[in-house]
Amino acid sequence: MNKKPKEPFIPLERHETVRKEIVSFLKEQILTAKEISGYVRISEKEVSAHLEHIKKSIFRNNLKMVVDPATCKKCGFIFKKREKINKPGKCPLCHGEAIEDPVYSIR
Repeated sequence: MNKKPKEPFIPLERHETVRKEIVSFLKEQILTAKEISGYVRISEKEVSAHLEHIKKSIFRNNLKMVVDPATCKKCGFIFKKREKINKPGKCPLCHGEAIEDPVYSIR
């Protein structure tokens, strides 16, 4: 068997940093972490790490990150007091795993 040599990984050419791109998208529209990862082309896990940092750092520009909390699709429980940015795994009431993603925006 002839093995083809792997082509080298060529990273995307970016004109802005990832965080600046995320901030610019969130200023224009309300998005979930999954949608942000699609626009910026990074994993959802990386998006939540960036959102944590953005949430702390945008105060300097008199901006605020607005997080509409996740909700359980089964019983309607709203995760209002959740401090973490990412989506929860299970509902504490019905233990359902069908959770609607939280949405983020910057105002």
